[in-house]
Amino acid sequence: MGRATIHLLKIVLAAAILGGLFVQCFMIPLAIADGPTPAPPNEYQRISVLLYLGLLLLALQICALCVWRLASMVHKRTVFSPAAFKFVNTIIGCVGFAALLTLALGVTLAPGEAVPPGIVLLVGGLALAMGGVALIVVILRLLLKQATDTELEATHLRDELGEVI
Repeated sequence: MGRATIHLLKIVLAAAILGGLFVQCFMIPLAIADGPTPAPPNEYQRISVLLYLGLLLLALQICALCVWRLASMVHKRTVFSPAAFKFVNTIIGCVGFAALLTLALGVTLAPGEAVPPGIVLLVGGLALAMGGVALIVVILRLLLKQATDTELEATHLRDELGEVI
C-alpha cells in the first residue's frame, strides 16, 4: 500500500469519525429534545431509533480507529505481527455488535401497525448483511494468522541461515 493511499485513507477515516461525533453530540440530542416526530409514531420507537444510531456510530468509530491503527502498521511494515490481532478482533466484535443492535432495532419496530412490515424486513436484512461482514472479517483474520505464521517462520529460517553462514 502506497504512502499516499494510507494518508488518503486516514483523511477519510478522520472525516468519518468527526462526522459521527458531530451527529452523536449535536444531532441526536437535538432530535431527542425536539419531541415526537411523525415517524416512527410512538415515543418508545423514536428513542429506540435514536439510541440505535448513537450506538451504531460508536461501533463504527471504534472500527475506524482500528483500521487507522492497522493502516499505520501497514505503513511501518509491522502488520504481520501478533499485535495486529487485537485490532482485527475489535473490528469483529464491533461489527457483530452492530449486527445484533440492528436486529434488536427490527424487533423493536416490529410490533404494531405503525411501521410497515417491509421496513422491518429491510432492517432484518441489514442485520443479516452486517453479520455477513463480521464473518468476512473473521476469514480475513484467519488469512492474517496464516501470513503472520509464515512471516515468523521466514524470520526463524533467516536467523538459522545467518548462524550457518
